[in-house]
Amino acid sequence: MTHHDIPFTPETMVRSVISAAIPPVLTVASGDTVTLSSLPAGGAASFPPKDVPEIWREGIAAHPREGGHFLTGPVYVTGAMPGDTLQIDILEAKPCMDFGFVSILPLLGTLPEEFDYETIHPPIDHARMVTKLPWGKELALDPFFGIMCVAPPAAWGECSTIQPRAFGGNMDNKELKPGVTLYLPVFNEGALFMAGDGHGVQGDGEVCITALETALTGKFRLTVRKDMKIERPFAESATHLISIGLDEDLDDAAKQAVREMVDHICRRSNLSRNQAYMLCSLIGDLRVTQTVDGNKGIHMMMSKTNL
Repeated sequence: MTHHDIPFTPETMVRSVISAAIPPVLTVASGDTVTLSSLPAGGAASFPPKDVPEIWREGIAAHPREGGHFLTGPVYVTGAMPGDTLQIDILEAKPCMDFGFVSILPLLGTLPEEFDYETIHPPIDHARMVTKLPWGKELALDPFFGIMCVAPPAAWGECSTIQPRAFGGNMDNKELKPGVTLYLPVFNEGALFMAGDGHGVQGDGEVCITALETALTGKFRLTVRKDMKIERPFAESATHLISIGLDEDLDDAAKQAVREMVDHICRRSNLSRNQAYMLCSLIGDLRVTQTVDGNKGIHMMMSKTNL
C-alpha cells in the first residue's frame, strides 16, 4: 500500500463538470491512500474583502467557467472496471483556509423567492476547530466533502457538479465524514475518483444553498471491490448503515433511500425483505440530506447493532 499526494494547483483541478473524458492526474493501486486539497465552491463574488489565498485566485483564473464547484482529480484506480464498486474510506478532512463563506443567492435555496443576496465570511479557528459568525455565535466545525464521485457513464457526456446522481457527486451529506466508508458504483475503467466542495459545517437540508464553504484537505483510501455490486451510492460508519436516495422529488428520494436500506439489510443478515422493511419502520431514521441541488437528498441511518 502506497500513499500519494496530489499537488494543490490549478492543473489538478476541474470546475463545474464531471465527465469520463477528463484525463486522470494520478494513477494508484487498489488499497492506496491519496491526500488532496480542493478549493471551495463559488466565484469571484464569493471572495472576502481581503486576504484571499492566491491559490483561489489562480484557480478561478485558470477555470473561469461559473455555475458549479471546484473538484480535484480524477484519480485512476488500477483494476477498477465497470460493474465493480469503489470503496472510499474517508480518513481525514481538515480546513486549509482561514475563513469560509455562507451565501444566500436569489431564486435558489429552499425559500427561493423570499430572500435577497447576502454573503458572510466567518473566520476559522484551526486550533479550536470553531468558526465565529458575524453576530457572535461560535459553531464547532464538522468538516466533510460535499462532493465525492466517480466518473459518470461515458454516454452521459459532461454532467454538472450541481446535481448528485448514481455516480455520487454533490450529495452534501454531512454523515460522509472521516471514519465513514462510501461505496460508489464504477462506470469506467479506473473509476476516476474526484472530490471537492469542502464544507466546514452544515445542517441537514443545507437550506439557504450553502454550508460554510471552505477549502479542505482530505485523505482517502481507494479500494476496488469486485465482490460488491451496487447501482447507487451507499455508506457505512462503525455504528450505522447509511442509505442515500436522490431525486427531484423528496418523496421519490425517500422511497429510494428506504429501498436501498432494505436491500442492504437483506445482504448483511438473514432477514427477509418484509422483515427488513418492518425493521426500517421501527428503528431506521430518515433524514433530509439537502433540498437545494436539483436532485434532492434523503438518507436513512440504521444502527448496525440491530441487524
